[in-house]
Parts: sequence; C-alpha cells; structure tokens
Amino acid sequence: MIAIVQRSFMDVVRSVGELALMISRTLVYIFKGNVDRRNVVEQMLEVGVRSFPVIALTSIFTGMVMALQTGAAFRNIFNEPVYVGSIVGFSIIKELGPVLTSIVVSGRVGAAIAAELGSMKVTEQLDALYTLGTNPVKYLAVPRFIATLAMVPILTLAADIIGVLGGLLVSVYKWGVPSTVYWNDILDRMDISDLMHGLIKSVAFAMIIVSISCYKGFACEGGAEGVGKTTTSAVMISMVMILVSDYFISSFLVAVGIG
Repeated sequence: MIAIVQRSFMDVVRSVGELALMISRTLVYIFKGNVDRRNVVEQMLEVGVRSFPVIALTSIFTGMVMALQTGAAFRNIFNEPVYVGSIVGFSIIKELGPVLTSIVVSGRVGAAIAAELGSMKVTEQLDALYTLGTNPVKYLAVPRFIATLAMVPILTLAADIIGVLGGLLVSVYKWGVPSTVYWNDILDRMDISDLMHGLIKSVAFAMIIVSISCYKGFACEGGAEGVGKTTTSAVMISMVMILVSDYFISSFLVAVGIG
C-alpha cells in the first residue's frame, strides 16, 4: 500500500513538473512574438465563433431560470418579486457566466485539443515535426494558448449580457417587473469591479483548460484507446479544477477588493 501511494504521488509530482515546463516554454514563445498568426486566427474561430451558439443558449436559459426561481422565492417572502435584477446580475456576472462558459469551452474545445494532439502523438506526427526541425510546443500549443486566453473572456462577456437579458425576459413577462426597475437593480448595486471579478476568473479558467488539454494531448499513449482516455481525462480534470479554483480565486479577489 505504501509503495502504491508513493508511486502515485511521484506520478502526480512528475506530471505537475512536466505541465509547468510546457507552460513556461509556451509563454516564452508567446513573449518572443514569433507566432504563426494564421494558425492563431484559425484557433480563435474554433474557440470563439464556433463555441458561441452553445454558450448563448446555455446563458440565456441560465438567466431565465435564475429570474424564475428568484422571483418565486421573493414573492413568497415579500409578496413581490423584488431584487430580481440584482440577484440575476450578481450571479451571472460574478459566478455563473465565467464558470458555465469555461465548462462549455472545456467540454467542446478542451476535448478537441486533447484528442487532436493525442492523435498526432500516437501516430508519431509530433516526432515528424521534431525531425523537420519544428518544435511542437511552438507550432501547436502556442496558437491554442493565445486563442483560448483571448476568446474565453470575450465569450464570458457575451454570456453575461445574454444571461442578464434572459433574466429580463422572465422578469418582465412572468413577474411583471418593469424593465427600468430590473436595470436599475443591476446598475445601482453593481460596478466595474464586479465585472472585472468575473473576467479575471475567466482568464484563469482559460489557462487551466488549455494547459491541461495540451499537456494531456502531448503525453498521450496507447493508440486509439489512449486518445479516448486522454480526452476524457483532460475534460474531467479541467472541469474539476475550474470548480475548485473558483472558490480560491473568488476569495483572493474579494480579499484585494475586486468585486
């Protein structure tokens, strides 16, 4: 039992070290500025544009159900659906917007990255890149890092807007709350720091998704079966890390006065 625990611990330590090395090498290439712009644009389209319909659909119904449940709860307490705008605004912009967006991106984009890089690894295409004098981290990881870090905050901002609009629809047509009251609830109680709170978390979540997905893809072994296991592992680890880190990032941002 001790040997098993020791072996597992060493595997985790080795994986964390390899992940840190991959991230550091990627950041060095990014800061040097020698980037394939065409590849970056293609990855931005994949991460941002093609993920937007799913995120929009998720966000609008999240905002609608938040307004529905909030209005029902406050009507039972105060006999009026008050503070619906405030609850929906704070919930979407500070928490649900960045978290749900990152989970959707993890399931769609993170899985695709891990599967693509894993397939290239097991079919020895990465070795071919080395043979041709091309660093796979520079050619494959760097564009995906840039695209994910750039597009996830933009998708989060779009999710915030769509979620709040979904809450507005339910507030107006279900609970009869005037739209001016709904918007005043949001604008009077929220400021730019609340928006920054969610956007900062979205950048951190984007780093988690792309780092884990790229690392799992580069470390893939075991043929087609290994690609499937790698993809599942990348998505699950990313989702768990997003939810776990959400608490610690929120605690830090609140401690420093952001949101």
